[in-house]
Amino acid sequence: MPRQRKIGFALGAGSARGWAHIGVLRALSDEGVKPDLIAGSSVGALVGAAFAAGRLDQLETWALALDWKSLLGLLDIRLRGGLIKGERVADFFREQFVEREFSELAIPFAAVATDVASGQEIWLREGRVSDAVRASIAVPGLFRPVLREGRHLVDGGVVNPVPVSLARAMGADIVIAVDVGSDIVGRHARKNREEWATRTGRHPLFGKLFPGRGDAPAEEDGTGAPPSMLQALMGSIDVMQVRISRSRLAGEPPDVLLTPRLAHLSSLDYHRAEIAIAEGREAVARMLPAIRDAVSA
Repeated sequence: MPRQRKIGFALGAGSARGWAHIGVLRALSDEGVKPDLIAGSSVGALVGAAFAAGRLDQLETWALALDWKSLLGLLDIRLRGGLIKGERVADFFREQFVEREFSELAIPFAAVATDVASGQEIWLREGRVSDAVRASIAVPGLFRPVLREGRHLVDGGVVNPVPVSLARAMGADIVIAVDVGSDIVGRHARKNREEWATRTGRHPLFGKLFPGRGDAPAEEDGTGAPPSMLQALMGSIDVMQVRISRSRLAGEPPDVLLTPRLAHLSSLDYHRAEIAIAEGREAVARMLPAIRDAVSA
């Protein structure tokens, strides 16, 4: 008997844009495409872990109800090692969604993190899932690095934003990858920025964390206020991850690449999950012929 080919999902980094993974997973499930394994980087690890644990419904409900006030309540501000300590986020994820060992998951799962000292890519496949997710989402400068087995780990998107290579190493014959940051570099969401400025004069999260000059998004022509420290940090990380993902995907191509169109969302638009989830579904719809060909070949 020929061996049945394994399908792997590689869910990429992208901060708030990563809510699109929920829509992707929903749409693929509706089409009967189910993964034999999942590899996730950063927010892709968070969503992938919830899916592997059978907690995607709960995560989606929470994401859709999230507003910037409740988001701020999860932030334990610290200046040592990162702006945010990250323990409140980790505790919430552990209590509400995933508190189990990797071996207890219904679907094999692994997360990517980065050793901040050596730059080495670290694949996390053992121990508590919530600890691995906490390390994989530790955005440098924003979250404090996670100490694990003598290494200080940060966001997996630093080295492998769309972990196709990890999915292959886990045994996937067919890899469906999701890159939620493919269209953000070089394209600015003027319409969305103008909506923020008209409605509030500031980004709801940026303005709270960094009040004063730079609250309102800068205009594309450079005549507006300069970006805040947080805007500059997250924008720089976006650029870095896009460049790295393009390079790695060229050398490690998936069988199907899904690219939700999310340039109109910022990295911290966690309160706009409905838009991202809907676009995740649309990304699957656009690629359905290729998906069907890949899984039926």
